[in-house]
Amino acid sequence: MKSLSGPKYDGKYLRSVVKEKLGSTRLHQTLTNVVIPTFDIKRLQPTIFSSFEVKKNPSLDALLSDVCIATSAAPTYLPAHYFQTKDPAGNVRDFNLIDGGVAANNPALVAVGEVTKEITRGSPDFFPVNQWTLEAKWGILSWLTHGGSTPLVDIFTQASADMVDVHLSVVFQALHSEQRYLRIQEDTLSGNVSSVDIATKKNLDDLVKVGEALLKKPVSRVNLESGVFESCSEETNEEALRSCDVGLIETSLLAGLRDCCPKRGNTATLGSLMTMKLEKCV
Repeated sequence: MKSLSGPKYDGKYLRSVVKEKLGSTRLHQTLTNVVIPTFDIKRLQPTIFSSFEVKKNPSLDALLSDVCIATSAAPTYLPAHYFQTKDPAGNVRDFNLIDGGVAANNPALVAVGEVTKEITRGSPDFFPVNQWTLEAKWGILSWLTHGGSTPLVDIFTQASADMVDVHLSVVFQALHSEQRYLRIQEDTLSGNVSSVDIATKKNLDDLVKVGEALLKKPVSRVNLESGVFESCSEETNEEALRSCDVGLIETSLLAGLRDCCPKRGNTATLGSLMTMKLEKCV
């Protein structure tokens, strides 16, 4: 009944832990590009914290702790998060944020959207894209609450997330780039492990086991005809993640080297580029 008059949790402990772990780190200081969706309840519109956008809009350069607290503020569970930022010109911006899942339950499409904007802006970090290549018996009450859950809300939430998977799979497969999209999702959770707020030691241990088992499963991809996730590789999710890590590290190195040595061209090998970086920057 508490959730009828206010959030179920005050969020004080979560906030203290997040602030302790992230300290004074800001959005522009992330080790790789990130896209974090939130929703502003005062403006009634999504607010996307993006590594790309923060370069053009300094008012988005918030503390990562504030961003993480905001994107975790699920309605009815945790209170909305208010904070301010100040850009180099001294302009102050107010944020009144909750979990971005209310607008983007599956943030993958948001990330693809941010990358797409960078491509259309001609960012050198991405390959060029030519324009011609983009061508029962339940009543109302049972649907609203049943067995401690909210079936109708759960259906809309899950359906929205699943449709994002389908749309992204279509796009990536049409561009023959399906290997570029890796989504690791456990879609068989039930009982306590599927809850968003049961934080007992047993349940947390069970979630760890679920995650470890998921890493050992083969990589899966949506079958466009059936809409079902099917194994598509002998490679496990863990192996695929390691491959992604290597790719991100190489991309980060090359980006840094290009910034460091802009006149050297981009045809050198990674090894020679690293040597050039040492000569130029160290």
